[in-house]
Amino acid sequence: MTTPAPLTGAAAPSGAAAPAPDPRRWWALGAMVASMLVLGFDLTILNVALPTMAGQLGATTGQQQWMADAYVVVFAALMLPAGLLGDRFGRRRMLITGLGIFLAGSLVGSLAGSVEPVIAARAVMGVGGALVMPLALAVLPSLFAPDERGKAVGIVTAASALGLPLGPIVGGFLLDHFWWGSVFLINVPMVAIGTAACAFLLPETRDPAAPRVDALSTLLTAAGLGALIYAIIEAPNRGWGSPLVLAVLGAGAALIAALVVRERRAPRPMLDLKLLGHRPFLLNTLAATLVMFILSGLMFVLPPYLQAVLGNDAFGTGLRMLPLMGGLMIAAKGTPRLCARFGARGVISAGLVVLTFAALLGSRTADGDAYAFTALWLSLAGLGFGFAMVPAMTAALATLPPERAGSGSGLLMTVRQVGSAIGIALLGSLLAGVYADGLPGGAPHAAADSVVAAHLVAAKTGDPRLLSAADSAYVHGMGVVLLVCAVAALATALLAMALLPKAESAGPAPGEVAPAAADGGQ
Repeated sequence: MTTPAPLTGAAAPSGAAAPAPDPRRWWALGAMVASMLVLGFDLTILNVALPTMAGQLGATTGQQQWMADAYVVVFAALMLPAGLLGDRFGRRRMLITGLGIFLAGSLVGSLAGSVEPVIAARAVMGVGGALVMPLALAVLPSLFAPDERGKAVGIVTAASALGLPLGPIVGGFLLDHFWWGSVFLINVPMVAIGTAACAFLLPETRDPAAPRVDALSTLLTAAGLGALIYAIIEAPNRGWGSPLVLAVLGAGAALIAALVVRERRAPRPMLDLKLLGHRPFLLNTLAATLVMFILSGLMFVLPPYLQAVLGNDAFGTGLRMLPLMGGLMIAAKGTPRLCARFGARGVISAGLVVLTFAALLGSRTADGDAYAFTALWLSLAGLGFGFAMVPAMTAALATLPPERAGSGSGLLMTVRQVGSAIGIALLGSLLAGVYADGLPGGAPHAAADSVVAAHLVAAKTGDPRLLSAADSAYVHGMGVVLLVCAVAALATALLAMALLPKAESAGPAPGEVAPAAADGGQ
């Protein structure tokens, strides 16, 4: 088992006694909790705000997808270099820098007057988020011994989850009383709290021997992911057989393939493929990624249903998302005890089965159903997400040696965020296609942009039939999305049960990850 590194970030010498636990570690954890709260808070605020922004800015479904995905794509593309920057120049320093960049993007978003500046602001926020997320997790192996690390990861993950229910409620209140830009401006005090906490409570950790940031690999990652997401979002409008869509898909695949080839040949790669060769890390990372694929898609399709179809205001929409968040938080709190008794594999598999049942139940939602039915399957979905996500991330991080904490956790979060971006793009595009096909012939072209646009057109034309048809088409599209989510969750559950080891070790197996870490530290 690898000995936890001291607060300087350097690995303990071989055979040396483990350093005494640092008394500041729980205060430092509080600083990371504040940082993670900002990211979770912002994620759900935007989801609740999208229907309002679509109505006031005239954003189509595709543009709404880009408002969500601009953040996630940049986030995923910069996660690995952000982890390496923290390893080399100080994780606390880079964490504070990330919070500052996130603040700048929030200010730009609050002042935007059209769709394009909002997308640009979200991209800037993605740069900041890429620095905050992996570095908040990267310091954990240096601060906590293996017997405390699972609890620390659970607390940090729960902090991110805590922002999820607060986001819709606070965001809904702001949208009902102020202009939509206030959902960006609210980040200012949150970032100030996170920055102060990191500056005064978080000890500096670094690994000066970490690999240098590879600018070309970073560019290949961003361009490849961006091309894939663009093609998926544009496919419903242009058709999957469109020459442009096929060309962009091919270009994206080629760029990602070039990235893999480059990293495999690099003597000290930024994307450590040897970590992916370690089975527990790979399988737990894939499980967390598929859960994020489902969660992100669900968070994208749910607010328009609650706000446009069921007729709630923004604040009411936020309140009605609480069952999902409540289930997620309950599961995150109870997961460590369940894992200790049944093992991570059993808890992950059970969580995915619960998620499968919740998605199947949600796919039976019919136009005109009361909210009580939605609250039921949302609660189950939250429980399933929490029981699958937390142990998968904890088990994956447990395989990382402390000296590769930044790059390793960056790899984990990169793959997870790729799942999130593809979930929003693919499931959002599926919803857009089914919704547009469900509208009656002769419906105004603008009504096909989104269900929010259809409500605006129906209000102007006084056409109740268009309103009813749009609501029915959206509910049908949401049902199809949830059915796909159920299939994905069940397949992941079966794979987890069949392939995950019965008990994940707290460190890499000899001869698998450890040599890679040693080489990287020379």
